[in-house]
Amino acid sequence: MGRALQIPLPCQSVGIAVLGRLVMKTVRDILRIKGGDVWSTTPDSTVYEALKSMAEKNVGALVVLDADTVVGIISERDYARKVILHGRSSKEIRVRDIMTSEVYYARPEQDLQECMAQMTDKRIRHLPALENDRLVGVISIGDVVKALIAEHESTIKHLEDYITGGR
Repeated sequence: MGRALQIPLPCQSVGIAVLGRLVMKTVRDILRIKGGDVWSTTPDSTVYEALKSMAEKNVGALVVLDADTVVGIISERDYARKVILHGRSSKEIRVRDIMTSEVYYARPEQDLQECMAQMTDKRIRHLPALENDRLVGVISIGDVVKALIAEHESTIKHLEDYITGGR
């Protein structure tokens, strides 16, 4: 079944404060806001157990761990394409049988624009973050989009204030 790993994140500055708003620039900035919980499952869990955990945690994917090693990701997309469309039963199939085993990673210092490009190019929605080969968190496409929108809004506000003299 799914479990949460409590991953302590070292204290460092978070993003750049612009006009009183936080602008997130890196994966580390997102992880500081989200916290260090990583929801996971094992390769030997049933797909049903993984789906139940996703529903309970309100997440779209789980990192698949064998001991402390990332061996894959299982997502709602994997379930839809590899179980439902083939008329298979989630209670009989193991996570290892449908998980995505080619996992792409992010680094905590990685720029969010790079993450967006990687996610778009690879057509993925979740990136585990590794630091010194240790899992430190997971970011989603939604996390990245939200952070980039906040950054753009902050830039717009800054430019508007500059043009109008802060009025």
